[in-house]
Amino acid sequence: MRFLFIFFIAVPLGEMLLLFEVSDRIGSLTTLGLVVATAVIGVQILKRQGFATLTRANQKLQAGQLPAQEIVEGMLLAAAGALLLTPGFITDTIGFVLLTGPLRRRIAGSVVRSGIAKAMSGSGSGASFGHFSSTSGRRGRPDDSNVYEGDYYEESTSLPENKQNFDTDSVKKDE
Repeated sequence: MRFLFIFFIAVPLGEMLLLFEVSDRIGSLTTLGLVVATAVIGVQILKRQGFATLTRANQKLQAGQLPAQEIVEGMLLAAAGALLLTPGFITDTIGFVLLTGPLRRRIAGSVVRSGIAKAMSGSGSGASFGHFSSTSGRRGRPDDSNVYEGDYYEESTSLPENKQNFDTDSVKKDE
């Protein structure tokens, strides 16, 4: 609860005070230009980092592993994008820190190792971070206990003539 207070009250107040101070020193138009420039530059870096993370995630999936590190990195990149689009120098600094590859990988690695991601996924989604079992050549299935195999086909919406006169009374008798 304390974190939410700091994030939603103290950070915007600090941002405004810093923006006012910078504006007094270098001018309001220059300050506005800096805020817009950091957002534009940050989005360009975010795009590149996002594609690189997505590529690494696809490579891990093709190798039969769940890309836990890359999933957490993707969430950190999303947070970085939100922070960079929020006007201000404090949020931009935090956003650029999250965009820095080595720092982001360390943060994501510590989140994965701490089990926070595993605890969050236990809330009913059924997902967990780890490695897939690749038994019998099938990737993506930890075990075969809930796998049902079979064939299906679509029937036409019109029934054959011998089935159009369905007897509803026989259904009621069976219940």
